[in-house]
Amino acid sequence: MLLYEAMREDPGGLDKRKAYILATVVYEYIATAEPVGSQTLTQKYQLGVSSATVRNEMAELEAGGYLVQPHTSAGRIPSDAGYREYVDRLMEPEELSLEDRRRIHDELKDASHELDELVESTTRLLGRLSNNLAFVTKPYQLTETFKHIQLIWLSPRTGVAIVVTTLGVAAQSLFETSDDLLADDLTRLSNALNARFADRPLLEVTDSAVGQLAQRVGAADDLRVAVTTALASARSTDRPPIAAAGAQNLLDQPEFHDLRKLRSILRIVEEQKSLYQIVADAMSNESVSVKIGRELGSDELTDLSVVTVPYRFGPHAMGTLSILGPRRMAYGRMVALAAGTAKTLNERLSDATGR
Repeated sequence: MLLYEAMREDPGGLDKRKAYILATVVYEYIATAEPVGSQTLTQKYQLGVSSATVRNEMAELEAGGYLVQPHTSAGRIPSDAGYREYVDRLMEPEELSLEDRRRIHDELKDASHELDELVESTTRLLGRLSNNLAFVTKPYQLTETFKHIQLIWLSPRTGVAIVVTTLGVAAQSLFETSDDLLADDLTRLSNALNARFADRPLLEVTDSAVGQLAQRVGAADDLRVAVTTALASARSTDRPPIAAAGAQNLLDQPEFHDLRKLRSILRIVEEQKSLYQIVADAMSNESVSVKIGRELGSDELTDLSVVTVPYRFGPHAMGTLSILGPRRMAYGRMVALAAGTAKTLNERLSDATGR
């Protein structure tokens, strides 16, 4: 049972008995989704005290803001503060089973080498394992390295410019020219750009440097503009793209049987900006982040919690893996799943960059 910290004096200010009872209430509510009463606790757990004593302690925990009573005749459920106390001080860290570790390893090992597809595979896997909604941010783009540009001839006056970085395709744009161009014109400029800028930071591939090189190889001005436009698009993203999977899992949670509430939540989840704001601060550190209820910063997300773990791509780029589910989520398992998946993804990306 997940109560090892509660067996000693709680540094947050709760005495040992209150800490143990709070941890037991959280544990029971996570398991059953039903308000917890004192009689249930004394019957199912060896608390060593009477039901009346447990009832008094629960009343004091309610007065202290750790528990709430949804109905007068019902038992109690954890508040945001109760969950926070549980996650920060009372919850025993869990380890993934051998089966989970093997599944994560095998599925990511067989995933594509392309970063975009690897992130999508990781997101789907995490959604299935957690039975919640998973979302993964790609590594932050400002750390990208330019790999190459492809200039593809479509017709005498149209073509496509594709900028590829170490994180995958960063930009793809159709362009038109006022004069006819040959396929050789595009090949000559792309070869020169790739020879000059390959493996350089994307931010160093500036418009002026491109312009000088285009002039040197005799490229038309329209073609130079097409290249600088594609590069500007590659550099312009102010937040990393996010892959999400498993939204249908929320339907299985009793908290979201009210479809109006669920639609409201899914509408916010579909907005990448909202998801990014949830995890933005976690991208600046190396540790696990857990946000509970109102900590998510939106009235429509108060019934949810998010567990976020960072992962690395090379020495500088960082992304995040997140699990979003009800506040009643099994926090120990969600942290273990996110951390275990991030560890394997780190290894997978390290292998890919080492090739």
